Amino acid sequence: MKKLAVKKNVECMACLACVSACSEAFFKEFDEDLSCIKIVAKGTGAKPQICIQCGKCMRSCEHEAITQNAKTGVYMINKKKCVGCGKCVEACPMKVMVLKPESPASKCIACGICVKACPMEVLEIVEK
Repeated sequence: MKKLAVKKNVECMACLACVSACSEAFFKEFDEDLSCIKIVAKGTGAKPQICIQCGKCMRSCEHEAITQNAKTGVYMINKKKCVGCGKCVEACPMKVMVLKPESPASKCIACGICVKACPMEVLEIVEK
């Protein structure tokens, strides 16, 4: 399974480069609320909060708009089937799914845009 991961023993400086890269790539604007990655306080520092590809979003979707990619293992949203009800967003234990008004839901697809944007190399795409 392909997924985004946070490297151990590397400090996040909360610069928001990953957050900006994600929201700009998918929504063409920088808005922390439109990013599928969040930066949260951890002790005296910060840590990226990311999608763990757990599948709870898929199990909560009554419209079968979320499926797991057989090749990569990544849970993906079919924008044509998504009605924007927000049940998947509510079900996300990491609180990193996005629901913009009048749009389908959005989630991390492990594309790596945030990885490339991070100047501290805190993030990585891994195969689990």
